[in-house]
Amino acid sequence: MRLIIVDPAHFHAALLQREMYQSVDSRAEVFAPVGPEVIDYLTRVTAFHSRPQNPTRWDLDLHLSAAPLAPMEDLLRGKAGDVAVFTGRNRPKIDRILGALRAGLHVLADKPWIIESGDLPKLQEALELADIRKLIAFDIMTERYEVTSQLQREFVSHPEVFGAIETGSGDSPGIRARSVHHLMKMVAGVSLKRPAWFFDIGEYGEALADVGTHVVDLVEWTGFANCPAIDPAADIGLIAGGRWPVHMTAEQFRKVTGTTRDGDLDYYCNNSVHYTWRGVHVHLEITWEWEAVPGGGDIYEAAFRGTKALVEIRQGAAEHHRPEVYLAPTGATFAELRAAVQARVAQLQTRWPGLSVMEGKDDLRLAIPEEFRVGHEAHFAQVANRFFECVAAPERLPAWERPNMIAKYTVTTGGVDLGRRG
Repeated sequence: MRLIIVDPAHFHAALLQREMYQSVDSRAEVFAPVGPEVIDYLTRVTAFHSRPQNPTRWDLDLHLSAAPLAPMEDLLRGKAGDVAVFTGRNRPKIDRILGALRAGLHVLADKPWIIESGDLPKLQEALELADIRKLIAFDIMTERYEVTSQLQREFVSHPEVFGAIETGSGDSPGIRARSVHHLMKMVAGVSLKRPAWFFDIGEYGEALADVGTHVVDLVEWTGFANCPAIDPAADIGLIAGGRWPVHMTAEQFRKVTGTTRDGDLDYYCNNSVHYTWRGVHVHLEITWEWEAVPGGGDIYEAAFRGTKALVEIRQGAAEHHRPEVYLAPTGATFAELRAAVQARVAQLQTRWPGLSVMEGKDDLRLAIPEEFRVGHEAHFAQVANRFFECVAAPERLPAWERPNMIAKYTVTTGGVDLGRRG
């Protein structure tokens, strides 16, 4: 297979080429506008080529244009490859995905596919078209490959430990999660420069519609792993939403974008949402902050409350700012929970050898061997490998992925609508 990299304006494009893939041609076609974004992309790919261990060897055919977006007719003419990779601007992404699918290309696209509820019919059309044409269309859900997320899912899915999920209420939801991303950060050893249009919520989306896609995906993937596919119209109830800004000084804006602006910026990107998923109350808070605390990074914390146990990811100072999985009794006694967790950990040794349990005063913590903490950047290759497996054998794509993807974007875009109205 040959990759067609379209508008690599986000650093995720380069991270997908952090590794080589057995079934993928080393030559890739790159279609991009002339400007700093493609230079940043090439700088990162070059760094992967020159690293001392496991260097990459991509051969890139560059097609650069003066237009702000690479013309779709150029990349589709002659069908330069087999897989279209989209990681650029969010607002026009769904139209470009549709164009690629109509041309018979598989699609590997960064989240989010849509940032407005009015584009849900286009999302439905894209997924139906992929089915009809026997094409694989993936959104890049890297957080499913984080070991703490996988372990949380294992224990929430195990009735002997978790019981059944609690419905909860508006004041005490069955599922609660928060995500914090940072505007200023280092990626693959390089200081991140964001394009000025990143701060246009009409172009890039608010937090819930963008990075919140991961959190809503983890809610359904973790809490409802053993359920049949969801019906978005019947199974989702949007209740309330909120939004508030990050205040950025003109100097901060210059530092992160390399461009100047007159005056400070109230960047209205942060969101909260309360909804029900098959009757279970869910509260999410998705926010951006300027910069992480020393030694810290982006944050994902989540709590799933069952009739027997609470299974929680925490990532605070007590965890040295990295995620850890805790279990605390709800309906079970502490001794019952400890025995059930230890039994399940013994069963999981073939997948995570060395996994163990540490006992605290009121809870248990999973002790995860360091070899399984591969880091966010490595998850892109894991997603890509899964995608290429499904391209080779389409029956490996679960039937629930399509309806759950529609449900996910129903929550993200609908939650933003609620926040704007509220």
